[in-house]
Amino acid sequence: MLFAFHGYEDLIRAVFFDRHNRHLIVHGFREEGAITTPFDMRVLNHLDRFHLAKDVVLHLPQRLEASGDFIQLMDDTLQRHDAYIRETGEDLPEVRDWVWQPIK
Repeated sequence: MLFAFHGYEDLIRAVFFDRHNRHLIVHGFREEGAITTPFDMRVLNHLDRFHLAKDVVLHLPQRLEASGDFIQLMDDTLQRHDAYIRETGEDLPEVRDWVWQPIK
């Protein structure tokens, strides 16, 4: 189970990790980064959609071999994000301009 928590990771680990069933992946606040854009703060703390999607695939051994291209796409997107934000001071347009679309 992947748990994305907008608080300190240690808090969730303290609740779950003393239990018998510890199959839990925790992503949370790691005190990484400084004042930057909202999405970049998520990237620096590994709470963004790219790190989370990659981590899910990496924890599915039956799909890992077939997921190499997807993992590379996530890594490439994170590198592109890093270069873009350092150059422009803004998030990638596809992140900045993204809006929820209704399900049809």
